[in-house]
Amino acid sequence: MGESEAGLRGDMYLALKYFHITCVVLSGAGFALRGWWSITGSPLLRARLTRRLPHIVDSCLLGSALTLAWMSGQYPFVQGWLTAKVLGLLVYIGLGMLALKPAWPVGVRIASVVAALATFSYIVSVALSKSPLGWLAGI
Repeated sequence: MGESEAGLRGDMYLALKYFHITCVVLSGAGFALRGWWSITGSPLLRARLTRRLPHIVDSCLLGSALTLAWMSGQYPFVQGWLTAKVLGLLVYIGLGMLALKPAWPVGVRIASVVAALATFSYIVSVALSKSPLGWLAGI
């Protein structure tokens, strides 16, 4: 690969990384807002945009994550920190489903929102530290 190709690949990787980070922020903030609406019983939780936009953001987030993993040659179940992120993501999704389900009692939804946001912060800390322990290392 020539120097200009390597530079272009590096620029593409960096742009994709920033896109991924933007999607992380949008996804987390969007969940926090929807979690609040779930707890308060806001009708905004049932709005068309509120139901559609998270799927678009999260699809972009997942797509950029998979592309970044492929471009960097780092894969879950090979790299411990990526494995921790994937497992954390599964926990986050499960808690998020509980948090946003209006059929659950408000106490369950509050606990689920708090636990999901704690899990989200753990996933971010794992990404920043490249350690499977993330912020748990300080406990």
